[in-house]
Amino acid sequence: MDITLVQGDITEQPVDAVVNAANSSLMGGGGVDGAIHRAGGAEILQECRRLRDTSHPDGLPAGDAVATTAGRMPAAWVIHTVGPVYSTSEDRSATLASCYRRSLEVADGLNAAGVAFPAVSTGVYGWPMDDAARIAVRSVQESSTTVGEVRFVLFSPDAYEAFARALGHNTGPIP
Repeated sequence: MDITLVQGDITEQPVDAVVNAANSSLMGGGGVDGAIHRAGGAEILQECRRLRDTSHPDGLPAGDAVATTAGRMPAAWVIHTVGPVYSTSEDRSATLASCYRRSLEVADGLNAAGVAFPAVSTGVYGWPMDDAARIAVRSVQESSTTVGEVRFVLFSPDAYEAFARALGHNTGPIP
């Protein structure tokens, strides 16, 4: 698998699937979630509502993932995953790692060749960027997947640098 870094807008990536750092309601929100819902249009929200009415009446649990159409975006699908809120008193690293692993499992089920990930849980969920990057990169590298390209799409130069460091020296175990 090729892992690449891009500084830019995840909604503009010409890949098979983009990963949404969603909230558990699947109804849109701020940050990456809001940008994806705005760019993709009503079709994404319509499929999210269908998921809430059928397979996920209580919402999507943290660490899990599910796919919908990508609507008007260049990608075919959006893989929604719910990251954990960062905590200094409880280690939630395994849940964050699960976001990446489960998203790749869903991508495999879609036969997606290319997947674009944001830095899950680093926005309003408060996960420190360097640690989030380390967990993300290691989780992807250790996943058994048929996805050929994983693209981390980072919005800021600081996020890009954190992921570049994580790719450069992958030390330390992940959950």
